[in-house]
Amino acid sequence: MPRQTLTMLGLLGFGLMAASTAPARAETCDDLWYARNEIYKAQGYCFRTARGISAFGNAGCQYDAVEDVPLSNSQRRTVADIAREERARRCPR
Repeated sequence: MPRQTLTMLGLLGFGLMAASTAPARAETCDDLWYARNEIYKAQGYCFRTARGISAFGNAGCQYDAVEDVPLSNSQRRTVADIAREERARRCPR
């Protein structure tokens, strides 16, 4: 499944998790990781790990701390939903 499709599922499906008994779900822990971090990248997060830098780069980044990244309430809920799913699946950190 293309990453863009997963992102759309992440933004739409994870936001609906509480309201739906069968939410759209990402295929793998890697998909969840990518969807969550794509939100941070779009808002200017500066990645520190080799994995994050390799996947997203740091061009144009503005925020070194995740807590400083200006996320909308909807984005915060989506990130929290994805993180909850990562924990439920026992995805590596």
